[in-house]
Amino acid sequence: MNLPLNAPAAANPRSNAAFALAALASLVALIALALAWELWLAPLRPGAWALALKGLPLACALPGVARKNVYTLQWASMLVLLYLAEGVVRGMTDAGLSASLAWLEALLALAFFVCALAYVAPFKRAARLNARSKKS
Repeated sequence: MNLPLNAPAAANPRSNAAFALAALASLVALIALALAWELWLAPLRPGAWALALKGLPLACALPGVARKNVYTLQWASMLVLLYLAEGVVRGMTDAGLSASLAWLEALLALAFFVCALAYVAPFKRAARLNARSKKS
């Protein structure tokens, strides 16, 4: 496919598909970490499984992220900021394994955020250009 030099990357979905794949991988890893952390590795209190439910909102985003749905990637990128904040706070306040898991959570959340925005940005740019051209 021959694209003009100024064509947005959204016109060629393969150009940023790696970002969608990386976002999906980091989301799956974040869900797995949330479950493993609160159920087995370092639960807040032994037998307290309720905090493992924090992975549920992320699981709701999983099908849309797997389909590379731009809208889902947008709202999931805002949702994951809560996990980033939790990871930073618990990384600074917890000790031992829990602190390490918290920093891993923050890293995975940041990775998802960056990859999701990198995937969505060309689509947003193309939509903005399309809206401007309709006004003219």
